[in-house]
Amino acid sequence: MEQREFIGLENQFGAHNYKPLDVVLSRGKGVWVWDVDGKKYLDCLAAYSAVNQGHCHPKIMQAMVAQAEKLTLTSRAFRNDQLGPFYKELCELTNSHRVLPMNSGAEAVETAIKTVRKWGYTVKGVAEDQAEIIVCDNNFHGRTISIVSFSTDESARAGFGPFTPGFKSIPFGDAAALESAITDNTVAFLVEPIQGEAGVMIPPAGYLKKAREICDRHNIVLILDEIQTGLGRTGKLLTEEYEGIESDLTIIGKALSGGYYPVSAVLSNTEVMSVLQPGEHGSTFGGNPLACAVARAALQILFEEEMIENSYQQGKYFLNELKKISHPHIREVRGRGLMVAIEFHPEVGGARAYCNKLMEHGILAKDTHENIVRFAPPLVIQRDEVDMILDAITKVLPREGE
Repeated sequence: MEQREFIGLENQFGAHNYKPLDVVLSRGKGVWVWDVDGKKYLDCLAAYSAVNQGHCHPKIMQAMVAQAEKLTLTSRAFRNDQLGPFYKELCELTNSHRVLPMNSGAEAVETAIKTVRKWGYTVKGVAEDQAEIIVCDNNFHGRTISIVSFSTDESARAGFGPFTPGFKSIPFGDAAALESAITDNTVAFLVEPIQGEAGVMIPPAGYLKKAREICDRHNIVLILDEIQTGLGRTGKLLTEEYEGIESDLTIIGKALSGGYYPVSAVLSNTEVMSVLQPGEHGSTFGGNPLACAVARAALQILFEEEMIENSYQQGKYFLNELKKISHPHIREVRGRGLMVAIEFHPEVGGARAYCNKLMEHGILAKDTHENIVRFAPPLVIQRDEVDMILDAITKVLPREGE
């Protein structure tokens, strides 16, 4: 079948809730993917950071196949021999006390919301059904009803009400706004260390540290959503490390499986996680042996193959070289590690057009918020491949007079 035929099938039989680039991929290895016609592309999205370890990493595949031949699912009605080791290894790597495994990132966010509400009622003493969670404007934490209830993106909300109460939104990066928003009913502050979907928005230096201090002073739970930023994406295992803090709850997913299987988790200190009792929360597939085996392998190779250090080094080089590009269409370049964005001036046309042009040059990137292009390649990318991205960017920028 040709690409247009595959696209036609999607358009005819699928829900139209995505607007992907018109490329039909059939194979991937490392930073590279190939379409059904055999054309090769450098992947600069890494499935929204789910493929940090590179496409089809052989060691993760071996772990998946080996476990699939033994045991895939028991439900949590019974124990399995992969869950305990997964807990231990993840806690040791992240300095966490407890882990609650789920499947998708949105499920993990919902899990964190339920957990801190229960903590607020049983530990902090907030009146029943009065708990409030503070979030940030332009956040992205998923697409469930509760999560879009506190989105400020109208396209995520329009037509989906009524919405779940109990959330208050403040400007991102504004510590004073956080302090002012806290009331006796506040149980948590939920924030992305870097806002990915908003266009790689980086808060002022010291913001997370200040938020940690404010949460401690007011006895509220600090929740960091590191689903996109975590597991090496920004050049550290967790982005919180840049400011030397530890959250009370950390949400991870995506790269936790290296792209092989849906795996997410909520990392917690003992005090907060201990409020959950048997029967109060769970998931049939959460913590299944196949997921645990895959996640253990995916975590191991991040360190064995020094992918986090590579993310830091290649990301630093990429960002520095991008900043050397002087072009009137570019409004700003920003990033941390291999989470980078180019923001164009709104009046010069949408970022989608740049993504289509980059695709013609063998680079797959994704637009967000109309005038921003994000670059988040797998963490195994090498210097010459970064140079290929840079070369393609310079080629798609209009020349003077065009």
